[in-house]
Amino acid sequence: MHQGLTLHPVAVELSQEVRLSMWRAALAAYQTAYAPYSHFRVGAAVLDEQGRIHSGCNVENAAYPQGVCAEAGALSAMVLAGGRSLRAVLVLGQGERWVTPCGGCRQKIREFAQSDLPILLADESGLRASLTLQALLPYSFGPEHLELPLS
Repeated sequence: MHQGLTLHPVAVELSQEVRLSMWRAALAAYQTAYAPYSHFRVGAAVLDEQGRIHSGCNVENAAYPQGVCAEAGALSAMVLAGGRSLRAVLVLGQGERWVTPCGGCRQKIREFAQSDLPILLADESGLRASLTLQALLPYSFGPEHLELPLS
């Protein structure tokens, strides 16, 4: 189901084995998500520059703004393990519509990636779509904007 997004070709090719491993990691995270209020579980898996997969799930809180998104959890796990660059992100959610990273998570992802980063969208039955970070966050602001000129 296309949802009005312009799909950009994904420059980084991922093997079927890597995609399946990411999907499995995101599905396992999805199944452990803590979503007692919305009942909307999300799992995410990120692939770092060393080829390692890190996962995260959403964790809700009675004080709604205090919850944590699955993507943020996966990024935290990556950083904790020493990862500093993303090669791919997979987000797994439920429902008929694609589950994409929220605006805040798009910016969090951008901190560790370039615009051609593949974002894979999935559900419990498998991969549904593949697009780039550029499609989700055009004209983004990233770390390179803060680099100081050499003196």
